[in-house]
Formats: sequence, structure tokens, C-alpha cells
Amino acid sequence: MKIARATPITKPQHKPHLYEIDLMRLLFICGVLLNHTINEFTGSMASTTALPYYTVESIRLIFHFTRMGFLFMSGLVLMLNYYHRNDWGTFMKKRYNGSIWPYLIWNFIFLSITTLVGSGSFNLHDFSMQYLSYVIHGNQSYMYFMLIIMQLYLLFPAIVWLFRKFEGHHTRLLIMSFVLQLAMMFFIKFYMRNVDTSNWLYWFKSYSINVFVYQFYFIAGGYTSLHHEEVYAFVKRHIRTIATVTAMLSLGTIVYFRIWNEKILGLSEGLSDTPHQPYMFIYDTCMITVIFFVGKQYAAWREHGMPGWLDRLIQRFAKVSFGMYLNQIIGLTLLKIGLSHLAVSDLTLMFLIPVGYLFVLGYSFTLAWLCYKVWPLGIFVGRPQKVNPFKRHRASTLVLSDKPNRK
Repeated sequence: MKIARATPITKPQHKPHLYEIDLMRLLFICGVLLNHTINEFTGSMASTTALPYYTVESIRLIFHFTRMGFLFMSGLVLMLNYYHRNDWGTFMKKRYNGSIWPYLIWNFIFLSITTLVGSGSFNLHDFSMQYLSYVIHGNQSYMYFMLIIMQLYLLFPAIVWLFRKFEGHHTRLLIMSFVLQLAMMFFIKFYMRNVDTSNWLYWFKSYSINVFVYQFYFIAGGYTSLHHEEVYAFVKRHIRTIATVTAMLSLGTIVYFRIWNEKILGLSEGLSDTPHQPYMFIYDTCMITVIFFVGKQYAAWREHGMPGWLDRLIQRFAKVSFGMYLNQIIGLTLLKIGLSHLAVSDLTLMFLIPVGYLFVLGYSFTLAWLCYKVWPLGIFVGRPQKVNPFKRHRASTLVLSDKPNRK
């Protein structure tokens, strides 16, 4: 089973369908919010050794592919839009306008909430130093993803150069990237945990925010964008095998987490369920491939009688998926407050996870859609509105009033 040697790309003959991208975005953001919702429920459980906590933590790795899926989508969409363009100044301006401002704003909001809810007091110097720490490290309210993406924007011109340099040899480039990624996962799992990294620079020891740790997903996304039809033909031809292997690997995460990592290797829970492991890399890659195939089926269904209401719902979720990621901390904080007032057993909390998840998902979408539609709130969800609608309405009224009287 192999993909034929990639043919040179002279112009964008085949592109991923925008609607399949919509569904992939939706599925990945839903998985991300599910992971973070589960964190709130397990954090509220009274016992970390009882069956409910043990059960939930044992199946969590199944949904860990979503972070990598989002990064794959970033590589795909950027390559789709910019491979045949060379205006990197405009690229940087547009991308950072949609990322750096919401990054700064949401870090400020999160720190303000924790300061007021926590101590209730305010000291400008302490607040400023804490805010600077949040911005530099990206270690609060799941903002690490934003740091990775902003590093990707700096690196992306080099990725494009790499694909152009190896025109006609993209499959080899993909394979080399895969091998390098697998080697990094072995290095992180079996070497770094035994090394004293206290004197290392933060960017190296906190490898989860290091863009190079995710290089394969960007390369794979770019490859899929440039060789879309070839990749789909390969996946379609072998989808049964890929889906079967993916299902086995997903169930295998339970054994991998509890028996191999915790019992045999003696790793802590944090090291046992990290996505930066060789097994998880293989599983994530397979799962992203399956999601890609599902996206293609959705695009075909949409063209052959898909219910209009479902199509509109998926498109709206996809349009503000990035905003949902940014504002999720509000819904998660409300959920955490609600859970703190519940006097129920851990077993009950486990069965309430779907309810909490629907709340976080619905709240995040509603808030993101509101910001997307109402000027000037678009900046909160990475989609700043370019024109004040009130000024636009006034201008259009003036134009209408200048029309000649036809009576």
C-alpha cells in the first residue's frame, strides 16, 4: 500500500472541498471541548482511585487526537490559501490580527476573573507580572494552542519554500517528516523524563508549546492540500483497513495508558496520558485520516440531498470553531462553579458528563456566534469586523437618498 510518487504542482488543479473542511473543523472542536469538559468533571470528583475516576481517565486518550487534528487543519488550510501566493507581509498582518489580539484579550479576561474570584483584591504590579507570565508561557485557559499557531505563522513561509524546493518529491518529504516525528516521540517519552530540565529554556523543556514538536501535522496538512485527489484515492481504497486499525488503536489506548504506562513503566498519570508518545502519534495520524474520509462523505452527502438545517448548523459551527476554542474558558468556568455546588457522588458526576458537555458546547457556540455577528466583538473570536455596520448603514442610506425622484 503506497501512494504513487507525487506529481509536480504547477497550479492548483484539485483542492479540498470547503464543505469537508467545515465538518473536520466541527469534529475537531467538539473533541477539544469534550476533553476539557472531562477535565472539569474529573477535577470535581472526590476520589482519584475509585471506579468512576478510573473509568473516565482510562478512556480519555481516545479523544486526544483532536489537538493534532486542529494542527493538521491549520497546515491544510494555510497551504490551500497561500502556496501560490508570495505576499508574506499581507499574510503576517492578516493572520496576526486574527490571533494576537484575541490571545492578549482572553489572557487578560482569564486573569481578571481568577483575580477577582480568588483573592478579591487587586495590585497593579502583581497583576501586570502575572499577565506577562501568562502571555509568555501560554499556560493558562488552554492558550498554549495559540502560541503554537502564532509560531506556525512565522514558520509557514519556510514550509512553503520546502515544498517548492522538493517539487515532485513531496511524498518523500512526508515520509521523512513522519520518521522524524516518530523519533521525537520516542525521545520525549523515554529520554526527557529522565533528564533534569530545570535549567533549560522554557521553550525547550515545555515542549508542548514548541512548534517543531508538531511538524508532521503541518507537513501532512500541506501535503493533503497539494495532493488532495491522490490522498483521497489512497484513503478511499484502503478505508476499511484504516478504520479497523484505528478502532483497535483507540481501544488499545486503555491498555496502553493503564498497563503499559502506569503499571509497567511506572509513569505518573500526567506522563501516561500525554499525547506526545509514539503510540499516540500513530493513533492520531490514523484518526485524522478517518476524519478526513468522513469529511469527504459529508461533502458528497451535501450535494445529494442533505437536510438544509443540518448543513447550515455544521457551517455555522465551523465558521466560529476558532472562536469557540478561544471563549471556551467562560463555559468551562461556569461549569466548574456549577459542579462545585453539586453534592452528588462521583458515579453521578460521571453520568452527568454528557449534560455538562452539551452546556459547554452550546454556550461556546452561542457566545462565538454572537461575537461573530455583532460589531466590534469579532475581535474576541479572531474574526474582527472590518466595517462598522452602523456607519455602513448610514452610508447606504445617503446613497439611496441621492437617487433621482422617479415620480
